[in-house]
Amino acid sequence: MLKPIVWKTFPRDFFVIQIGFALFGLSIATMIRSNLGTSPWAVLEVAISGLTGITPGRMSILVGFVVLLGALALREKAGWGTLSNILFIGLWEDLFLGMIPSVKSNLPVQGAMLLASIFMMGIASAIYIGVDAGAGPRDSLMLAFHRTTNISIRLGRAIIEVIVVAVGWLLGGPLGAGTVIFALLIGPAVQWSFKLFRVKPHKPETEIVEAATD
Repeated sequence: MLKPIVWKTFPRDFFVIQIGFALFGLSIATMIRSNLGTSPWAVLEVAISGLTGITPGRMSILVGFVVLLGALALREKAGWGTLSNILFIGLWEDLFLGMIPSVKSNLPVQGAMLLASIFMMGIASAIYIGVDAGAGPRDSLMLAFHRTTNISIRLGRAIIEVIVVAVGWLLGGPLGAGTVIFALLIGPAVQWSFKLFRVKPHKPETEIVEAATD
Protein backbone atom coordinates (compact mmCIF):
# COMPACT_ATOMS: atom_id res chain seq x y z
CA MET A 1 0.00 0.00 0.00
CA LEU A 2 1.36 3.41 -1.01
CA LYS A 3 0.66 6.73 0.67
CA PRO A 4 -0.62 9.50 -1.65
CA ILE A 5 1.76 12.25 -2.79
CA VAL A 6 1.09 15.84 -1.68
CA TRP A 7 1.82 17.51 -5.02
CA LYS A 8 1.71 21.06 -3.63
CA THR A 9 4.85 20.53 -1.56
CA PHE A 10 6.43 17.75 -3.64
CA PRO A 11 9.08 19.84 -5.52
CA ARG A 12 10.40 21.39 -2.31
CA ASP A 13 10.23 18.10 -0.41
CA PHE A 14 12.03 16.25 -3.21
CA PHE A 15 14.86 18.80 -3.22
CA VAL A 16 15.25 18.67 0.56
CA ILE A 17 15.11 14.89 0.70
CA GLN A 18 17.86 14.64 -1.93
CA ILE A 19 20.14 16.57 0.41
CA GLY A 20 19.40 13.95 3.03
CA PHE A 21 20.00 11.10 0.58
CA ALA A 22 23.32 12.60 -0.50
CA LEU A 23 24.40 12.77 3.15
CA PHE A 24 23.28 9.18 3.67
CA GLY A 25 25.34 8.09 0.68
CA LEU A 26 28.37 10.08 1.83
CA SER A 27 28.02 8.67 5.33
CA ILE A 28 27.85 5.04 4.18
CA ALA A 29 30.74 5.48 1.73
CA THR A 30 32.91 7.15 4.39
CA MET A 31 32.16 4.38 6.85
CA ILE A 32 33.07 1.69 4.31
CA ARG A 33 36.32 3.44 3.39
CA SER A 34 37.31 3.73 7.06
CA ASN A 35 37.72 -0.07 7.15
CA LEU A 36 36.63 -0.21 10.79
CA GLY A 37 33.28 -1.86 10.14
CA THR A 38 29.97 -0.60 8.81
CA SER A 39 26.33 -0.31 9.79
CA PRO A 40 24.45 -3.64 10.09
CA TRP A 41 22.75 -3.55 6.69
CA ALA A 42 25.91 -2.36 4.96
CA VAL A 43 27.75 -5.42 6.34
CA LEU A 44 25.33 -7.61 4.38
CA GLU A 45 25.27 -5.43 1.27
CA VAL A 46 29.05 -5.12 1.02
CA ALA A 47 29.38 -8.88 1.54
CA ILE A 48 27.01 -9.72 -1.31
CA SER A 49 28.63 -7.01 -3.42
CA GLY A 50 32.00 -8.71 -3.01
CA LEU A 51 30.56 -12.07 -4.02
CA THR A 52 28.64 -10.86 -7.06
CA GLY A 53 30.73 -7.98 -8.40
CA ILE A 54 27.74 -5.63 -8.14
CA THR A 55 28.68 -2.27 -6.62
CA PRO A 56 27.71 -1.72 -2.96
CA GLY A 57 25.32 1.09 -3.92
CA ARG A 58 23.49 -1.02 -6.49
CA MET A 59 23.38 -3.90 -4.04
CA SER A 60 21.82 -1.53 -1.51
CA ILE A 61 19.13 -0.76 -4.09
CA LEU A 62 18.45 -4.45 -4.74
CA VAL A 63 18.33 -5.30 -1.04
CA GLY A 64 16.07 -2.30 -0.45
CA PHE A 65 13.54 -3.51 -3.01
CA VAL A 66 13.54 -7.03 -1.55
CA VAL A 67 13.03 -5.65 1.96
CA LEU A 68 10.24 -3.34 0.76
CA LEU A 69 8.44 -6.25 -0.91
CA GLY A 70 8.58 -8.08 2.40
CA ALA A 71 7.14 -5.07 4.24
CA LEU A 72 4.37 -4.62 1.66
CA ALA A 73 3.53 -8.32 1.90
CA LEU A 74 2.99 -7.71 5.61
CA ARG A 75 0.62 -4.85 4.67
CA GLU A 76 2.91 -2.00 5.73
CA LYS A 77 2.37 1.34 3.97
CA ALA A 78 5.09 3.01 1.92
CA GLY A 79 5.44 6.57 0.64
CA TRP A 80 7.19 8.14 -2.32
CA GLY A 81 10.10 8.78 0.00
CA THR A 82 10.38 5.04 0.60
CA LEU A 83 10.90 4.37 -3.10
CA SER A 84 13.20 7.38 -3.45
CA ASN A 85 15.18 6.13 -0.46
CA ILE A 86 15.81 2.82 -2.23
CA LEU A 87 16.80 4.35 -5.56
CA PHE A 88 18.85 7.40 -4.65
CA ILE A 89 20.86 6.51 -1.55
CA GLY A 90 22.57 3.66 -3.40
CA LEU A 91 23.40 5.93 -6.33
CA TRP A 92 24.89 8.57 -4.03
CA GLU A 93 26.79 5.84 -2.18
CA ASP A 94 28.46 4.57 -5.36
CA LEU A 95 29.29 8.13 -6.42
CA PHE A 96 31.11 8.87 -3.16
CA LEU A 97 32.78 5.45 -3.03
CA GLY A 98 34.44 6.43 -6.29
CA MET A 99 35.73 9.65 -4.73
CA ILE A 100 36.82 8.64 -1.21
CA PRO A 101 40.09 6.68 -0.84
CA SER A 102 40.25 3.57 1.32
CA VAL A 103 42.23 4.18 4.53
CA LYS A 104 44.09 1.42 6.36
CA SER A 105 46.79 1.33 9.07
CA ASN A 106 46.02 4.90 10.16
CA LEU A 107 43.73 4.58 13.16
CA PRO A 108 43.31 8.32 13.94
CA VAL A 109 42.14 9.04 10.38
CA GLN A 110 39.98 5.91 10.31
CA GLY A 111 38.39 6.85 13.64
CA ALA A 112 37.71 10.39 12.44
CA MET A 113 36.09 9.01 9.28
CA LEU A 114 33.88 6.68 11.31
CA LEU A 115 32.73 9.41 13.71
CA ALA A 116 32.12 11.82 10.83
CA SER A 117 30.01 9.20 9.05
CA ILE A 118 27.84 8.68 12.14
CA PHE A 119 27.44 12.44 12.56
CA MET A 120 26.43 12.80 8.90
CA MET A 121 23.95 9.94 9.15
CA GLY A 122 22.32 11.59 12.14
CA ILE A 123 21.81 14.80 10.16
CA ALA A 124 20.63 12.86 7.11
CA SER A 125 18.07 11.02 9.23
CA ALA A 126 16.66 14.27 10.61
CA ILE A 127 16.37 15.75 7.11
CA TYR A 128 14.72 12.64 5.69
CA ILE A 129 12.27 12.07 8.54
CA GLY A 130 11.45 15.79 8.65
CA VAL A 131 10.04 15.60 5.12
CA ASP A 132 7.61 12.87 6.29
CA ALA A 133 7.50 11.07 2.93
CA GLY A 134 7.37 7.55 4.33
CA ALA A 135 9.73 5.36 6.33
CA GLY A 136 12.72 3.78 4.62
CA PRO A 137 12.34 0.16 3.45
CA ARG A 138 14.28 -1.32 6.38
CA ASP A 139 12.31 0.68 8.93
CA SER A 140 9.09 -0.32 7.13
CA LEU A 141 10.03 -3.97 7.58
CA MET A 142 10.76 -3.35 11.25
CA LEU A 143 7.38 -1.67 11.75
CA ALA A 144 5.61 -4.52 9.93
CA PHE A 145 7.46 -7.05 12.09
CA HIS A 146 6.38 -5.16 15.20
CA ARG A 147 2.75 -4.97 14.08
CA THR A 148 2.45 -8.64 13.11
CA THR A 149 4.30 -10.13 16.10
CA ASN A 150 3.58 -7.64 18.93
CA ILE A 151 7.31 -7.68 19.67
CA SER A 152 8.53 -4.23 20.71
CA ILE A 153 10.20 -2.13 18.02
CA ARG A 154 13.38 -2.04 20.11
CA LEU A 155 13.57 -5.85 20.30
CA GLY A 156 12.37 -6.31 16.73
CA ARG A 157 15.07 -3.99 15.46
CA ALA A 158 17.68 -5.91 17.43
CA ILE A 159 16.49 -9.28 16.12
CA ILE A 160 16.45 -8.15 12.49
CA GLU A 161 19.83 -6.43 12.65
CA VAL A 162 21.54 -9.30 14.48
CA ILE A 163 20.33 -11.68 11.77
CA VAL A 164 21.44 -9.27 9.03
CA VAL A 165 24.89 -8.77 10.60
CA ALA A 166 25.36 -12.50 11.18
CA VAL A 167 24.52 -13.37 7.58
CA GLY A 168 26.69 -10.53 6.28
CA TRP A 169 29.62 -11.59 8.46
CA LEU A 170 29.32 -15.23 7.37
CA LEU A 171 29.44 -14.01 3.76
CA GLY A 172 32.60 -12.02 4.45
CA GLY A 173 31.13 -8.59 5.19
CA PRO A 174 33.10 -5.83 7.00
CA LEU A 175 32.04 -6.46 10.59
CA GLY A 176 34.31 -4.62 13.01
CA ALA A 177 34.58 -2.33 16.01
CA GLY A 178 32.99 0.39 13.90
CA THR A 179 29.78 -1.66 13.71
CA VAL A 180 29.51 -1.64 17.51
CA ILE A 181 30.44 2.05 17.74
CA PHE A 182 27.80 2.83 15.11
CA ALA A 183 25.14 0.94 17.09
CA LEU A 184 26.03 2.89 20.25
CA LEU A 185 26.26 6.38 18.75
CA ILE A 186 23.71 6.54 15.93
CA GLY A 187 20.76 7.02 18.30
CA PRO A 188 22.27 10.02 20.12
CA ALA A 189 23.43 11.44 16.77
CA VAL A 190 19.89 11.27 15.38
CA GLN A 191 18.36 12.78 18.53
CA TRP A 192 20.87 15.65 18.51
CA SER A 193 20.10 16.30 14.85
CA PHE A 194 16.37 16.34 15.57
CA LYS A 195 16.94 19.06 18.17
CA LEU A 196 19.28 20.97 15.85
CA PHE A 197 16.77 21.07 12.98
CA ARG A 198 13.70 21.15 15.26
CA VAL A 199 12.28 18.06 13.64
CA LYS A 200 9.07 16.67 15.13
CA PRO A 201 8.62 13.24 13.55
CA HIS A 202 5.29 11.46 13.30
CA LYS A 203 4.61 8.47 15.50
CA PRO A 204 6.14 5.58 13.47
CA GLU A 205 9.40 7.43 12.95
CA THR A 206 9.43 8.54 16.60
CA GLU A 207 9.20 4.92 17.70
CA ILE A 208 12.07 4.01 15.39
CA VAL A 209 14.32 6.71 16.81
CA GLU A 210 13.42 5.76 20.38
CA ALA A 211 14.34 2.16 19.58
CA ALA A 212 17.67 3.32 18.20
CA THR A 213 18.53 5.42 21.21
CA ASP A 214 17.66 2.99 24.01
